Amino acid sequence: MTRILAVAFVASALTFSLFRAAWAGPVEDANAAIDRFSAAYTANDPDAVVNSYWPDAILLGTNSPIISQGAAAIEKYFADLHLKGSGNKNAIEERHSIMIDDSAVLVTGFYEFTRMKDGTPTPSPSRFTMLVTKRGTEWRIAHHHSSPRALPKP
Repeated sequence: MTRILAVAFVASALTFSLFRAAWAGPVEDANAAIDRFSAAYTANDPDAVVNSYWPDAILLGTNSPIISQGAAAIEKYFADLHLKGSGNKNAIEERHSIMIDDSAVLVTGFYEFTRMKDGTPTPSPSRFTMLVTKRGTEWRIAHHHSSPRALPKP
């Protein structure tokens, strides 16, 4: 049942993204690519997550000590997270977009990963910057920097 819900969630996100594309501009298209990344992560689908990136993309993972460059390195990063079937989630909380040109948009913001640790959901507030680019008719992540987020003091 969980797998069916996950597939339905990804399918809904993709359908919505395609529907939106009919009237979207570069900022909307870039943000739809980020939404696909988030939906794939929440669906625990590492293949779809990796496909959110260009094959030559660069990823500075939230807790990674290295720079992951290229599809193989990004695939290894997400494999090392044991994402498949994990129950981990990603929720984008706030974002701001800067259109560089018709084929490049810089997006920065806050998201929260919820990672399962010993069967308990553990929130991991994080921040991100993504450069999303268009090649042909497709938008994907070219550069992604993610790091733990310091929360405001009460």
